[in-house]
Amino acid sequence: MDLAGLIIEALKFIFPAYCANAMPVLAGGGLSIDLGRKFPDGRPIFGENKTYRGLFAGLAIGTIAGLAETAVFNYPIMFGFMVSLGALIGDLTGAFFKRRLNIPPGGLLPVVDQIDFIVGAILFSLPFPLALDWQLIVTVLLLTPPIHLLTNYVAYKLRLKSNPW
Repeated sequence: MDLAGLIIEALKFIFPAYCANAMPVLAGGGLSIDLGRKFPDGRPIFGENKTYRGLFAGLAIGTIAGLAETAVFNYPIMFGFMVSLGALIGDLTGAFFKRRLNIPPGGLLPVVDQIDFIVGAILFSLPFPLALDWQLIVTVLLLTPPIHLLTNYVAYKLRLKSNPW
């Protein structure tokens, strides 16, 4: 496969995860997933920015994006749901580790902030019989940080986020 084809396949594959990861910025707020509870280290489990509304909105929009891909590209019916769920769990995992490092909600942890959701999405996609190979994974991992940084900067400029990362 040529480079352009690989990039297109990578973007098709990861699109539901991108949607799921972006939606909490637009629809988040409300009750935090950790309900304000603390981990045994005394720090929040995930932090106040990780909310049920954001989680369910991300899961819904990512699943819808996946269903659209199912209709157009003949992906497995549960693909979008699982990749979206993986992205959101990956993001929660990143938040959990950031809290352990005493990085506040919204604080920057380079690389982790850009790929935690991608790693989760890739792991949750493994049960599906797609052409997921090392080239596709590497392409997704290389494309995502600049896309993530650009979309976060745009969200910051639109006052949807309080920081540009």
